[in-house]
Amino acid sequence: MAVPAALIPPIPLVQPPPISTPSAATTSPPSTTSSPSPCTAPSGQNLFRSDLLANSSPGIPTPTGTLPGKPVYSTPSPVENTPQNNECKMVELRGAKVASFTVDGCELICLPQAFDLFLKHLVGGLHTVYTKLKRLEITPVVCNVEQVRILRGLGAIQPGVNRCKLISRKDFETLYNDCTNARVQISLMAA
Repeated sequence: MAVPAALIPPIPLVQPPPISTPSAATTSPPSTTSSPSPCTAPSGQNLFRSDLLANSSPGIPTPTGTLPGKPVYSTPSPVENTPQNNECKMVELRGAKVASFTVDGCELICLPQAFDLFLKHLVGGLHTVYTKLKRLEITPVVCNVEQVRILRGLGAIQPGVNRCKLISRKDFETLYNDCTNARVQISLMAA
């Protein structure tokens, strides 16, 4: 018969340090509790070893190309909300009109709209595109709130969507070639 979880005594995750009695030379009053506070680490000890967090440990592989101290999965900050960055124009891409913004002198196109127009029939979904972007080491730019509002108004993204990413033409071409080459390889394997 199974024992209900409430009857099993909790097991402490961190063993408390041995309790020492204060010497007669100390002027501080003795502690009234017999165990340390669960929120603080014992004096002189750190519960987390920063040297292990920043550096590779034996037996624990680290992803290639990552910098110490930089999280592996980090979301970039959105584009700064300025009138210059929020000016949208329709540009031609592979014979279709796509919404774009110019950010820091670089033309960035709406990735979900480009996916819908050019990639939807090549890959399983937008999540597949983001996986490919990670593999290709392409980081799309996150839209700010005003840019998302503009893209919804233009019909470039669905009305209920509240976030969007932008990508340069060059990076889109790299992504497009990867998607079409993957499709050709699958067709050749099936033949």
